[in-house]
Amino acid sequence: MYDNGVRYACPLFAAFCVREPEADGPRIGFTLPRAVGKSVIRNRIRRRVREAVRLQLEQLNPQWSIVINPRRKALDAPVEEVRREIERLFRRCNGS
Repeated sequence: MYDNGVRYACPLFAAFCVREPEADGPRIGFTLPRAVGKSVIRNRIRRRVREAVRLQLEQLNPQWSIVINPRRKALDAPVEEVRREIERLFRRCNGS
């Protein structure tokens, strides 16, 4: 995925996207290194980004597999900003 896919970066996260024509639905994964913070912080960031993905998921073409690597800034960013960045990511994937 990291070698063959497309990388998308923004201040809130980095995402690695790969198109899999045989996929049966969009697949989204999350990775957060320990350097981001303790488990409570990492889980809070993951929940915020996962909720933004859930709200936008129907817009994503089912052939995509995406790994999202949130940054610490996603913890303090307004929820609407996180949603906008996820929407931009999905539009970019669908446009490719």
